[in-house]
Amino acid sequence: MALPKHSKVDGRKSTNSYCSTVTLVAFVALCLVGVWMMTSSSVVPLQNLDTKNVNPVKTVITKNYDTGDNSEETETSANSNSKEFEDNNGDLPEDATKGDSITSPQQDKNSPGDNSKEDQGHETASDNDKEINQEERFTKTSDESEQKGEQENSEEGKESKDGDNSPSEKQEKGSKEAKIDSSSTEVLPSGAQSEILSETTVQNGSFTTQATESINEKAGHNSPEHENNNNNNNIYHWKLCNVTAGPDFIPCLDNLQAIKSLRSTKHYEHRERHCPENPPTCLVPVPEGYKHPIEWPTSREKIWYHNVPHTKLAELKGHQNWVKVSGEFLTFPGGGTQFKHGALHYIDFIQENVPDIAWGKRSRVVLDVGCGVASFGGYLFDRDVLTMSLAPKDEHEAQTQFALERGIPALSAVMGTQRLPFPARVFDIVHCARCRVPWHIEGGKLLLELNRLLRPGGYFVWSATPVYRKGLEDVGIWDAMTKLIESMCWEVKSVSKDKINEVGVAVYQKPMSNECYEGRQQNEPPLCNESDDPNAAWKVPLQTCMHKVPVSAEVRGSKWPEQWPSRAEKPPYWLLTSQTGVYGKPAPEDFSADFEHWKRVVNKSYLNGLGIDWSTVRNVMDMRAIYGGFAAAIRDMNIWVMNVVSVDAPDTLPIIYERGLFGMYHDWCESFSTYPRSYDLLHADHLFSKIKRKCNMTALVAEADRILRPEGKLIIRDTLDIINEVENMVRSMNWEVRLTYSKDKEGLLCVQKTMWRPTEIETVPYAIA
Repeated sequence: MALPKHSKVDGRKSTNSYCSTVTLVAFVALCLVGVWMMTSSSVVPLQNLDTKNVNPVKTVITKNYDTGDNSEETETSANSNSKEFEDNNGDLPEDATKGDSITSPQQDKNSPGDNSKEDQGHETASDNDKEINQEERFTKTSDESEQKGEQENSEEGKESKDGDNSPSEKQEKGSKEAKIDSSSTEVLPSGAQSEILSETTVQNGSFTTQATESINEKAGHNSPEHENNNNNNNIYHWKLCNVTAGPDFIPCLDNLQAIKSLRSTKHYEHRERHCPENPPTCLVPVPEGYKHPIEWPTSREKIWYHNVPHTKLAELKGHQNWVKVSGEFLTFPGGGTQFKHGALHYIDFIQENVPDIAWGKRSRVVLDVGCGVASFGGYLFDRDVLTMSLAPKDEHEAQTQFALERGIPALSAVMGTQRLPFPARVFDIVHCARCRVPWHIEGGKLLLELNRLLRPGGYFVWSATPVYRKGLEDVGIWDAMTKLIESMCWEVKSVSKDKINEVGVAVYQKPMSNECYEGRQQNEPPLCNESDDPNAAWKVPLQTCMHKVPVSAEVRGSKWPEQWPSRAEKPPYWLLTSQTGVYGKPAPEDFSADFEHWKRVVNKSYLNGLGIDWSTVRNVMDMRAIYGGFAAAIRDMNIWVMNVVSVDAPDTLPIIYERGLFGMYHDWCESFSTYPRSYDLLHADHLFSKIKRKCNMTALVAEADRILRPEGKLIIRDTLDIINEVENMVRSMNWEVRLTYSKDKEGLLCVQKTMWRPTEIETVPYAIA
C-alpha cells in the first residue's frame, strides 16, 4: 500500500506524536462509551444471557416492545430484582430434596443434555422484590415509555453503579437477600436445590399413559422437526391460511379432503377428528371488525357480532331464546329449546325434584351433551358447578364458538364411532336437553358411552320431547329408552313436567354396586370383558357393553368424592401411599406437594409478577396439566381451566376430575378441537421441549396462536434453549414479550398476542372445498 503524501521518513517523530495523541483520544472515548453503556438502559435479549456467569440468575423484563423498532427497555438483575423468581427451600419438608433424583443432584446440575433434566420446570412461587415498582416490572405502552424513559434510564444507571460489585460480593449479597425473603420467593429448580416437584425425576410412577391404555390408538402423526434454532428472528416466515373455513378454521375438523373420502357418514364420521398428517404452520385470519371480547359476566348475555359473525343459529333458534341479533351484538336471553323461560329456573326445578343432586356440593362436574350455545352450563356457574359443554361443528353454525366467546366451557366433539376423550367414571352428572342424540339405537351404544363416563351414583338428566309428548315417534322412543335404561340398571329417580317451561325432565341414577347386573335374567347389554379398560379413551372404538362398578374401597369409583370445595384440596381416597407419584414420592404426598407448589407460584409470582390483569382473564388452558394443581390454585378467581393431559404422559386426568375440575386427553402433535380465538391465557409447563422431540414445534406455536385470542397471554416454563426458540418465533409474529427469566438453564416466558397477521397467503389444499 502506498504511503500518504504527507508521510516522510524524516517526519517520523511528528507522526509518532500524532499517533500517541490519537491513541489517547481513542482510549478516553472508549472509557466514556463504557460509562455511558453502564448508565443507560439497554436491550438484553434472552438468547444473549450468559448462563455460565458467576450468578446465573437472569431476568429480562421488556418495557416497550415494538417489532418495528429495536429500542426495547429491559432489566437484567442478579440480586434483589430477581427475587420474585428465585430458589427457596425454606418452606419445604426436610426430605423434599433428598432421595428424589434418579441421578445425583450434581449430575443433574452438570448434565444439561440429559433427558431427565429437560422437564425440570416446577417452581415454588414468589411475590417479593418491593424494591422494583410495578411500572418497572411490566410492559409499557409506547406513550408511557416515552414519558418515563429519562427517569427510568437515570434510575437504572444508578442501580448499575450501585450493583457494580465484585462477583464474590454479588454472590454474598444475593445469598443474604435470599435468606431474608425466603418465605415469599418462587423456585426455579437448580440441581440439589430443586424440590420434589423438579421434573428431573418425572416418571409414570404408578400411573399408566393414555396411549398405553387405548388399545387401538393410532400411530402419532409426526412431522419433520423444525431443526433451525438460529436466533435470527427472520428465519420464521409466517403466512396466512387460505381455507374454506376462513377465520373459524379447526384443522382436524375441517379436513375436507379426508371427509370426502369417508365410506360412510351414518355414524357421524364426518363430524369426528380427521387430522392432517402435517399440522398447518400458517396463521388463521381474524374476522373483519374483531374487537376485544366483552368480559364476564356481561359476556354471558351478549357478545360482539363481528367476533362470531354468524346469524344462522339466530334465524333458526331465535324464537326459542338461544341467540338473537341486536345491533352490533349477539344476545343470549338465557333460554334454550327446553328452558325458554330461563336456565336458572330449569336448573332449580331439577334439584327440587331430586334434592340429592345438591348443585355445587355433591354435584360439581357436569357433562352437557348437545349443549347448543351452552346456556345451561353458563348459568350453572351461579350454582358453583363446572360444566363441560359438548356439541359438534355442524349445521347449527358456531354453537360452541358462541359458548367460548361468552366465556363458557365448550368443546367441539360428536358422539360418533369413538369414545369421548375423557376417562371412565368422572362426571357427577350427564345432561341432555333435546340433544338430538339417538340414545336407543344399535343396542344403546351411545348411552352406554355415557354409562362409561358417569360416576357410580351419578345422575343422567334427560329433558327431551319423548319425556312429555305423546306423538307416535316420541312414544316409541320413550318405550325404547325405558326398556334400555332398565336393562342398564339405572334407577328412575324422577319423571316430572315443569309447568312454566312446559317440558318434562327424567332423572336416572347409575348404581353403586353390581348386584343388579348380576341379577339380570338376560345379559343384555352385556358386561364388558375384564380385559377391556374403561379408561382407554384416545381413538378407541365405542363398545356396546357395560363395565362393572368398582366395589373395593381402594378403587376409584367405589364411593363418592368429598363435597366441593374440600375435594379440590384433599388427595383422593384411592391415591395410596404404596403408589408412586409422578415426582417420585408416595402419591398422596406428590399430590399435596404439587398443590402447595402451584399455590406459591400463583400467589407469589403469577398474580403480581407478570403484569397480567387477571380480572380480564376468563378461560385458561393448562396445556400440560399433571394433578391439576395450577387450576386448583386459581379456582376462586372466577376463572375456569381446561386441563389437558397428553396421551403419552402419566394418566392423571382422573385425579383432576376427582378434585372437582375437568379436562381432556390430547396429542399436541395434532390440532385441538376448539375454534380459533377461544382462550384468554395458555399455560405450558415444559410442553414445548417434549413436543420438539416428537413432532413440529413450529406447528405447535402456530396452534397456540390459533387458540389464543388477540391480546391473550401465553406463559411458558421450559428449558432455556426452548424459551429462546419460542421467544424468537413469537417475536417474528409481532407478539409482545412481557417478561423473560432464566436461571440454571431453566426459564420462564410471558408473551402477549397482538392483532398482527401476515399478508402473504398459504393455501391449505385439504381444507379447501
